[in-house]
Amino acid sequence: MSHDFDKLTRYAKSFSGLTPELENILIEVGAEIKPKLAGVTEDFYQHLLSIPEAKDFLEDRVESLKKTHRLWLEGLFTGPFDKTYTEQMFKVGDVHVRVNLPVEFMAGAMTLINNRLIELLIDTYGDDKEYCKQTQVAISAITGMSLLVMQQSYQEASLAEELEKFLKISGMSRALFTNLASAYKD
Repeated sequence: MSHDFDKLTRYAKSFSGLTPELENILIEVGAEIKPKLAGVTEDFYQHLLSIPEAKDFLEDRVESLKKTHRLWLEGLFTGPFDKTYTEQMFKVGDVHVRVNLPVEFMAGAMTLINNRLIELLIDTYGDDKEYCKQTQVAISAITGMSLLVMQQSYQEASLAEELEKFLKISGMSRALFTNLASAYKD
């Protein structure tokens, strides 16, 4: 399936509230925040490993996942938050389907990440309440955008996987299914 990632980027930004001003704040704080992100990643995986349902998805892969996670976190403070970023987040959602990760894990994980990043922002910028608030809004916007794109991908990949199962079980050809689906209109 072909995607218009420019359109998806605009759509995700409209829901998350990620504006050019917030993008600039993320990049502005990057130099100070990025050196502290290893701790966020460590805390994140330590928490995930304490959840029995999550542990099975992580075993024997934690160190590799930590590297990928840290690079993604750093990207939150470097940008750009464009169609390339959206494509990357879309691929993450697709990978989560392929490893059979329950969809709620993405939202739960993003909540853990947000909580830890907000704590870090308060520790770093808490003396300047207005700026601290702006940094928190900015991080919520970019993580919200990221989650929206991952969930869009997850939904599409899940539906495609279910369709493949249906076609295999029913013996129906894709062409016949497509014709039937096209003929059905509410």
